[in-house]
Amino acid sequence: MGYPFLFGGVLMSLTAGIVGLPNVGKSTLFNAITKKNILAANYPFATIDPNVGVVVVPDSRMDFLNNLYMPKSLVPTAFEFTDIAGLVKGASNGEGLGNKFLSHIREVDAIVEVVRCFDDSNIIHVLDDVDPIRDIEIINVELILSDLEIIMNRINKIGKKASMSKDKDIQKEAALLEKIKNALEQNIPVRGLSFEDDEWAIIKHFNLITAKPIIYMANVSEEDAVSGNKYVDSVRDYALKEGSDVVVVCAKIESELSELSDDEKKEFLSDLGIVESGLDKLIKATYSLLGLATFFTAGSDEVRAWTFKKGMKAPECAGIIHTDFQKGFIKAEVMSYSDLVACGDEKKVKENGKMRLEGKEYIMQDGDICYFRFNV
Repeated sequence: MGYPFLFGGVLMSLTAGIVGLPNVGKSTLFNAITKKNILAANYPFATIDPNVGVVVVPDSRMDFLNNLYMPKSLVPTAFEFTDIAGLVKGASNGEGLGNKFLSHIREVDAIVEVVRCFDDSNIIHVLDDVDPIRDIEIINVELILSDLEIIMNRINKIGKKASMSKDKDIQKEAALLEKIKNALEQNIPVRGLSFEDDEWAIIKHFNLITAKPIIYMANVSEEDAVSGNKYVDSVRDYALKEGSDVVVVCAKIESELSELSDDEKKEFLSDLGIVESGLDKLIKATYSLLGLATFFTAGSDEVRAWTFKKGMKAPECAGIIHTDFQKGFIKAEVMSYSDLVACGDEKKVKENGKMRLEGKEYIMQDGDICYFRFNV
């Protein structure tokens, strides 16, 4: 289950569930992720339980703000990964540890599906040969079957009532359930369907796995970490058809990176001709997939990054920090990160007329640095 972060009384949760067949490199990646990011003292935990890890979201803007404000406390934003035990064919019917772990993944915001895209005779594939598309379809069918069970249970519960009732809400839900059931029976995930906002409001209560956005993580050998291979190409073609993203990663390299300091890591990646680590690529891709961005609060006491959903207005973002900020919102004093860098410091931002007072309708932008004025 996703573990929500408590930011000043407001629960914020950003979680991704890592799934895959056994022996695809999933646990190696998860271990590298959780080992790499031992969180600063500002966070009370780095690993919530054996299969949940919290990592710092990489953001070079924090370095600039830290050097400028020299704060007593530096708090980056964080991301939570849940490692779902290796799924096997029949997981939705309880094969392996299926049902237990399928219930875990219902709580996440996005799914990261690790796909084996490397040949290695020393690591036995659970199905004897490497075929990433077959592997993807096995996992996806299990997720679809798991959702179908939930939908069928609900149909059985309200179906008769809906046919006899004049209650429009029940009739609407029953029609929506039938639409989803028909799609799932044709192996179409819920995210592949289109819904009105009021329909999504009904669907979200079921926590359907296939309604969640998905990223395919192609795990390759060291030799293919830069250029990819034929397996990666096939995964990209598959993902393109369903509108999903692909991140190429080498679990072995990620494991080695997790043992290095930041400077050593940069040198190691440079030697390999890799621009950024697989984890950094994954976090960026997930942020993009979920439509997320970052705003900052900055001062001598604390520089802090906050995650928000694109399109949120200033009072909602103030509420992420504390509910009182939203209730008593008056104005937001805002400067953009790029203006701060260009001017050099806050005083010059003001002198150049780049500090703005924004009201309740202001839509927050990535990189905004804010001081919220409120009165409760």
